[in-house]
Amino acid sequence: MAKKPRKQWVYSPRSAPKPKVPETLKQTVTNRCNALVETVLKPKFIEPPPEGAQFNYIVDLSTKWYHSFFYFCATYRCPSPECIDEFFEIKFARLEYAGGDRFHIAYMHYTDQWQEIFRDQTLDGMSG
Repeated sequence: MAKKPRKQWVYSPRSAPKPKVPETLKQTVTNRCNALVETVLKPKFIEPPPEGAQFNYIVDLSTKWYHSFFYFCATYRCPSPECIDEFFEIKFARLEYAGGDRFHIAYMHYTDQWQEIFRDQTLDGMSG
């Protein structure tokens, strides 16, 4: 029979607290991202409900802050009579505040894990 490894104490320092997003930057991000949603994303991805729909489809796109994360969300409608909820929301992209005027950008992978694609981007760097 194999011996179990001996237990030992290991130093585990606390992680640094996330920086707080300044209110002025929050408002700037909200305004610019909501404009993107209204002028680019909604016209491209929201269509009239398909006739005889059997699968979920997008009915709205929105944004929201949660702590130091800014999320892009899609609201779906489930047309099935057996559905649990007729509408549900999915977060599909996020900006994580990194301090100063910088953000880390990630998308929700099909594995339900956030996949970071860019680090330390400014708002101006994201739009170009």
